Amino acid sequence: MTGAAAAAARYAGTRVPRVEDPRLLTGHGTYVDDVTRPGMLHACFVRSPLARARILGVDAAEALAADGVHAVFTAADLNPDVREQWYTLIGKDVPDTPRPPLAEGEVRFVGDPVAMVVATDRYVAEDAAELVAVDYEPLPPVVDYAAAGESAELVHDGYPGNVAGEFPGAPFEDVEPVFAEAPVVVRRTIRQQACSQVPIETRGIVAEWSAPSGELTIWAATQSPHEVRLFCSRLLGLPEQRVRVVMRDTGGGFGQKVIPQREDMCVMLAARKVPGPLKWIEDRRENLQSAGMARHAHGDVRIALDDGGAILAAAIDYVEDVGAYPVPWPVGTSAAVGMFFPGPYRVPKAAWATASVFSNTSGRTAYRGPWQFESLARELLLDSAARKMGLDPAELRRRNLLRRDELPYTNPCGVPYDGITPLETFEQALKMLDYEAFRREQELARAEGRYIGVGTCTYVEPTSAAMALHATEGATIRIEPSGKVNVYVSGGSSGNSIETTVVQLTADALGVDIADVSTVQGDTAVTPFGGGAAGSRSGSMTAGAVAETASVLRERIVAIAAHRLEADPGDIELDGGRARVRGVPESGVTLAEIANAAYFQPETLPPDVPAGLEASGRYRPEHPLIYANATHLCTCEVDVVTGAVKLLRYIVSEDCGPMINPNVVEGQIAGGVVQGIGNALCEHLAYDAEGNPVATTFMDYLLPTAAEIPDIEYGHVETPSPGPGGYKGVGEGGAIGAPPAVANAVADALAPFGAEITSLPLTPETIVALVRGADGTVTR
Repeated sequence: MTGAAAAAARYAGTRVPRVEDPRLLTGHGTYVDDVTRPGMLHACFVRSPLARARILGVDAAEALAADGVHAVFTAADLNPDVREQWYTLIGKDVPDTPRPPLAEGEVRFVGDPVAMVVATDRYVAEDAAELVAVDYEPLPPVVDYAAAGESAELVHDGYPGNVAGEFPGAPFEDVEPVFAEAPVVVRRTIRQQACSQVPIETRGIVAEWSAPSGELTIWAATQSPHEVRLFCSRLLGLPEQRVRVVMRDTGGGFGQKVIPQREDMCVMLAARKVPGPLKWIEDRRENLQSAGMARHAHGDVRIALDDGGAILAAAIDYVEDVGAYPVPWPVGTSAAVGMFFPGPYRVPKAAWATASVFSNTSGRTAYRGPWQFESLARELLLDSAARKMGLDPAELRRRNLLRRDELPYTNPCGVPYDGITPLETFEQALKMLDYEAFRREQELARAEGRYIGVGTCTYVEPTSAAMALHATEGATIRIEPSGKVNVYVSGGSSGNSIETTVVQLTADALGVDIADVSTVQGDTAVTPFGGGAAGSRSGSMTAGAVAETASVLRERIVAIAAHRLEADPGDIELDGGRARVRGVPESGVTLAEIANAAYFQPETLPPDVPAGLEASGRYRPEHPLIYANATHLCTCEVDVVTGAVKLLRYIVSEDCGPMINPNVVEGQIAGGVVQGIGNALCEHLAYDAEGNPVATTFMDYLLPTAAEIPDIEYGHVETPSPGPGGYKGVGEGGAIGAPPAVANAVADALAPFGAEITSLPLTPETIVALVRGADGTVTR
């Protein structure tokens, strides 16, 4: 850094209380549903009750006659107004799948929006939606994605075999000789159920059109306000500067709110057609029915080992359900499943292929670690292999996990790893448990008729993906005349605590007290362009943006201070909002005095130093992917009569590099772990054979509660990344590691019954069936 050396971090690495908490915990957050505008109207969608049907006609006359109804829009009203429809996140040239704002000609899942009613309030709009008569001609739905290739029916014309896209990956013929000759081969078909992200705040948007200025202002529940702005400008054919997106607080997203979906498009398109601002807030039934699903997939997976347990080859043939209208294009993410299947293990050869298949169900959307099937399949397979070979699963992993001294390492699918610690986190997790003591306890428990088990998952995950929207990140820092600091980033409060971490990083970078730093986020009118919260990118990308920008200001501050103190710039140090000469503590000038000179006394500044203390910078990572890794370890007790699973301990050993704020890191891990536990044990976005969703309330879509979650114990290994500050992402890992760790713990508990777990969720009914065996008898 030019001028004075950077001061040692005082805040980064410490458990600074979240700056968001006073606002959020006292009920003073501002969510989309809190936005009220003069003359505001409300939208409600008429949704299909059928999984697949031809739309013969829509009669809105009775609805339009109802008091308070302003309009009823159908596909004929909105769809022709679409100019361009593509996401910056993945780019213009990706062969994306169909996505009309309103269903046109045919409905393709239960909940498909057919019409949008606009009225004076939500109650009137909902009542009027019931009055819209839609004439349907039922058609045979494609409900089972696994059989969609053989179906005579097509979800979308132009997609033979209902295939949205495929990746051939690495050819299977290259590994067949290895599997043919290997002493040990284990092969399974692993299946994962459909899940929902279930953010505590459902989706929502307010759009206000100003005809005189030709400007559209949007308040959105989003993870990426700048993506919403860019998408809207293309959708409507408006110049970007005529669209403003404001994101205040967002009550979770987990991938569901990264990019606009079809209902958002409808509100954007209708905003110029109604006499006032237009609000749509999704209810919980709509969210579970129409906001998208994730995870639903299966894979034919194989692993070959030698007599000593060394992995010789691995292969996965992966097929995923993408529903009717996936958001965004799902094929790229499916490729990650194949590429990361070898995981953090020493695997000489691998083969993979993936396919994304349409069905007449809710569309696939992003969800924390959207490629996580690779870890589920691999880790279940490793435990099966250990049981087959008579090895402890921990010992089998020890023989194959990558060590620090083997890095950098490129897996057989071409993915380069560095800066990860698979074996080290694994050993730390085992030590935290006292693994050998648990095995002794397990023996005694089985002798007493109690069935306890332990399971692990070790994975490596990519963070800071530098694709399209995510390629760079900007920051603007303004030191006010008072010496207080404002830092502007795209960000926004969606549960990832980016407000707190940005304030910490800025305070350290400028040598000021953290109480003197505030942050402005989520408003595209004033914040620099950025990718928002997605892909575990926020920590490292924002750290880079703050560092780039702060270095410019720091150099300017040091130059002004050195000039005033008649010292060499190299002797100036910044601390506590004051610049002083090193070794002369009584000397110094406050940041407020420096700012006053910069703004109001430019004639006193040294030559070549511009007036003012405001700068903008943009970070472009040298490394497009930064890898984090972790080991999850779970112990449980299974009641073999009722099928109930009680989690006893849950341990996470994580390497996300140096931690900006350990509280934030552990909070992110905990949130992901709880979601992963739910995915493993209870959550299921199920459909019946006719394509009807059967889990559209929390009576049917079961979520884990505090009663089911044990205390989560944390271990940290800190290996710096090649990025700014050595930071890595941590937002998705919890949801990746938890399902296989829990499933392996249950399988280990049920090992005396010869049970093999190949599908989720592990409901009590499923577990009882595993214990009793196919013929209904106990297989003890």
